[in-house]
Amino acid sequence: MKKKLLSKRVIISFCIIITIVISVSFTTFYMNAAPSYNYGEAMQKGLMFYEFQRAGILPDDKRDNWRGDSGLDDGADNKIDLTGGWYDAGDHVKFNLPMSYTSTMLAWSVYEDEAAYKTSGQLDYALDNIKWANDYFIKCHPSANEYYYQVGDGGLDHAWWGPAEVMQMERPSYKVTVSSPGSTVVAETAASLASAAIVFKEIDSDYSKKCLTHAKELYNFAETTLSDKGYTAANGFYQSWSGWYDELSWAGAWLYMATDDPVYLEKAEKYVSKWGTEPQTTTIAYKWAHCWDDVHYGAQLLLARLTDKDLYKESVERSLDYWSGISSEKITYTPKGLAWMDTWGSLRYATTMGFLADVYADYSGCSASKIDPYKDFAKAQIDYALGSTGRSFVVGFGANPPEKPHHRTAHSSWADSQTVPEEHRHSLIGALVGGPDASDNYTDDISNYTTNEVACDYNAGFVGLCTRMYDKYGGTPISSLSAIEDITNDEFFVEAGINASGSNFLEIKALLNNRSGWPARVGDKLSFKYFFDITEFIEEGYSSSDITIVTNYNNGAKVSDPIKCSGNIYYVNVDFTGTKIYPGGQSAYKKEVQFRISAPQNTSFWDSTNDYSFKDIEGVSSGNTIKTEYMPVYDDGRLVYGVEPDCSISTETPVTSESPETPTESSKITEIPTVNPTPTIATETALENEFDIIYDIQNEWSTGATVNVTIKNNGTEDINSWSLGWAFSGNQEIINLWSAEYEQNGVDVLVKNAVWNSFIAAGSSISFGFNISFTGENEIPDNFQLN
Repeated sequence: MKKKLLSKRVIISFCIIITIVISVSFTTFYMNAAPSYNYGEAMQKGLMFYEFQRAGILPDDKRDNWRGDSGLDDGADNKIDLTGGWYDAGDHVKFNLPMSYTSTMLAWSVYEDEAAYKTSGQLDYALDNIKWANDYFIKCHPSANEYYYQVGDGGLDHAWWGPAEVMQMERPSYKVTVSSPGSTVVAETAASLASAAIVFKEIDSDYSKKCLTHAKELYNFAETTLSDKGYTAANGFYQSWSGWYDELSWAGAWLYMATDDPVYLEKAEKYVSKWGTEPQTTTIAYKWAHCWDDVHYGAQLLLARLTDKDLYKESVERSLDYWSGISSEKITYTPKGLAWMDTWGSLRYATTMGFLADVYADYSGCSASKIDPYKDFAKAQIDYALGSTGRSFVVGFGANPPEKPHHRTAHSSWADSQTVPEEHRHSLIGALVGGPDASDNYTDDISNYTTNEVACDYNAGFVGLCTRMYDKYGGTPISSLSAIEDITNDEFFVEAGINASGSNFLEIKALLNNRSGWPARVGDKLSFKYFFDITEFIEEGYSSSDITIVTNYNNGAKVSDPIKCSGNIYYVNVDFTGTKIYPGGQSAYKKEVQFRISAPQNTSFWDSTNDYSFKDIEGVSSGNTIKTEYMPVYDDGRLVYGVEPDCSISTETPVTSESPETPTESSKITEIPTVNPTPTIATETALENEFDIIYDIQNEWSTGATVNVTIKNNGTEDINSWSLGWAFSGNQEIINLWSAEYEQNGVDVLVKNAVWNSFIAAGSSISFGFNISFTGENEIPDNFQLN
């Protein structure tokens, strides 16, 4: 992919011969040297990091199970789709200045070392990352002179500590226009799209052309305005201190390489005189580093190779001499060998300048005496990052790597707290942390955002340098690398206890928890059930209609009247549908409800000790709670935690039962006896069997009802799976259904067994229930078809 740079054929033949001899000599040396680290694995994992930073709708083939779709309303405030892109660092703001710098650097790496990406099997992953960012930039550029440069408010975002999938704060979007311009971020994005156009040219020509069209328009936009007056939302986070002229040269060089149009090379050189200089001199600045803010270091390297001019070569070497320590004036080095420039992201600067040094050392215009020092410098810096001091600074790589990076989604707190949980729930594989101070001091501390945060731009030059080391020294990427993790905690559950009790009542305090993390998700259809046994109550001559359910504290649940499970086992359905429960803070991840199950006041024989759901909470002191699996949790009717009782086992007593009772308007029961289907069982043998279908309207109001349906197998053969169909005679619509799966099409309903209740033994039964809404009469269906 170096067509443009290698198209300068006017080099003297002698120089070509010398360059080849030197190159062959050093290549032989590198290939025979044992690699210090597995650079292939480091490169591979460094690329994977970007998959964890993705916003928007994630692809089906993603390689992890802990990231989910997020930021799906981005841009909605301006009626534009701004989903996608990367979250910047350990937060969830999308800052386009560092993001576009990052994607340009990844494209530069592919441009330089495409063969290494192919050999390692990482080319597709690299291109996917580049495309993910540039697809987003194209969305951000709806018209020629309009560009959305940020989504999210830094202050609002940083005030909350939780995973991306459950963000609830406002996420405003910000744009620049001709009247409110932002030349820096617009020009940097032009560079990203132009570099993407180059690397996709042979792979996807249509996409390459699309990127190039946007790159040209953005470059013209930036060049027309020459101002950052409208670029204000990023102030305090990613303000451009170097101005926009370095970006215009950088983007101009990439556009020239993408188009062969000399106009862009002229523009790139035109702005060189505007670059920053060392204080009180006319010398081009050389004591900082190539980074999201100042890209003139990379621009002058490209211009050196494109023009072969001494101006650029001398400036590049002046900077690399300073970083590599071969000049009398040099950067600070830590005792263990890190070229240390700044407190924030020290490793980011060192590895990025190592990438530039190694790239430049392979250029024929590099001073021969400096080739080895530049390459040695590059290797020393990447080795420091990978573990030469005895510890790795890359999550999931090498010896003693960071385990507590400053990253909200990887930590995955449900409590809006950096201390809950104590350990990160997810491994942020491949993330390069900020790095040590000038004395090599570093602590793996989640709260230290100076040395232990991660960022998209941190990994950019790092990946490029790892790739070059892999090309020289080898290394083996991990076969089928994935970030599929074991789920280490129950994501949904109930904590419950006895709030109060008496001779005729039991009051339960229960907290429904959502501590999801694989991925984190908002639950707005969560519910749980409390199962209880009324056998003794029935024996005393009472019925379920004599039981009342009341609540005295409720965080948003609908608490049902008693619903029959089977026989004398009933349950209370506590339904939080419509209430958001999510891992986002103390008041968000759990919702409390207190409900009382009461018998008539004159009774004194209520006994909860035989209740199925009482098993764990018996003996828990008043007001306290304990986690229990006997109050199963459901998400939209699907069991997600806990153990249900076997409602197919009848506990009805032969002495007194409810069946002789005269049905009331609130408790209508219809039995459809002697159904003779030919069910399909596991052996696919047709059997004649008899069934009873019991359709029990347990509670009814003017616009709805709660229904329990029991299928009783009266035959002599077991049934291994079942489905039940019927047609409503009115306009009844099922709102939610539990203990089975269903679909409704108009008046037609088909209910199919859940996994756990597919088996109906001969002589036993199963039940499921649902709520319906209707207007007019709620007529009972009588046209059931089993299987």
